[in-house]
Amino acid sequence: MKKRLFSLALASVMALSLAGCGGSKEAATEAETKAETEQTAEDTSAKAEDTTAQEETKAESEAASEAVSESAGGTLIVGFDQDFPPMGFMGDNGEYTGFDLELAKEVAERLGLEYTAQPIAWDSKDMELEAGNIDCIWNGFTMTGREDDYTWSEPYMANTQVFVVAKDSGIASQADLAGKIVECQVDSSAEAALKEVPDLTATFKQLLTTADYNSAFMDLEQGAVDAIAMDVIVAGYQIQQRNADFIILEDSLSAEEYGVGFKKGNTELRDKVQATLEEMAADGTLKSVSEKWFGEDVTTIGK
Repeated sequence: MKKRLFSLALASVMALSLAGCGGSKEAATEAETKAETEQTAEDTSAKAEDTTAQEETKAESEAASEAVSESAGGTLIVGFDQDFPPMGFMGDNGEYTGFDLELAKEVAERLGLEYTAQPIAWDSKDMELEAGNIDCIWNGFTMTGREDDYTWSEPYMANTQVFVVAKDSGIASQADLAGKIVECQVDSSAEAALKEVPDLTATFKQLLTTADYNSAFMDLEQGAVDAIAMDVIVAGYQIQQRNADFIILEDSLSAEEYGVGFKKGNTELRDKVQATLEEMAADGTLKSVSEKWFGEDVTTIGK
């Protein structure tokens, strides 16, 4: 009897022991699974943090590269009227050229800027500048009357507004323009100058405007108009190139100066361009370019 009781007791102890071992294994498995899950989450989080850090580092590197690029270079996009020789126009080789554009290109090269000649409609020049489509207006651009509208370089050339007529027209002075048809470019300095002399324009038969001076000279050649009001520099060049029998009246409309116009407040670019123009005046480059286009030095910087 005692032996039987002992055996039953032993069996109970073994059963409890086995149950205890099973519970321990299950607990261990659950703990291990939980630990593995937590480790996986930590690894995933760490990987995400590494990826974010790499992306941030890449972005910072790209920004730094852009900053270095901007500090090392940039652009100089020059707005100009492509029908305004000799200041800016399309040459026989299909490329834009002219006195002003040649100066602008040289300035850009010395400043390490990428030069672009951007033709614009002259009456849209302010919109192009405000929109950032161009960096400056450099095209026989008259400062007079526009002093407060732009940030200007110092004047680099003197100019006057004059009348061009056919040599055999019988027109020898402004008084002879009474009853005549006069034409000028729209939104030009000549148009502005004519608005300042209403007593004179009131004597005209008609005052017309045209998109460009090439069209105006064609009108004069065909007898559609009697006179053109325009810049004396451009007038002289046009007459020479066309080998036309035209003359420039001695009495001028107004005296003025040419400058490079920048968006109001853009003193940084203005100062760089101005310093370079002064450098070019000092080393004779301005004189050389002027003599190439006009046969003489008509520039005023440093004089």
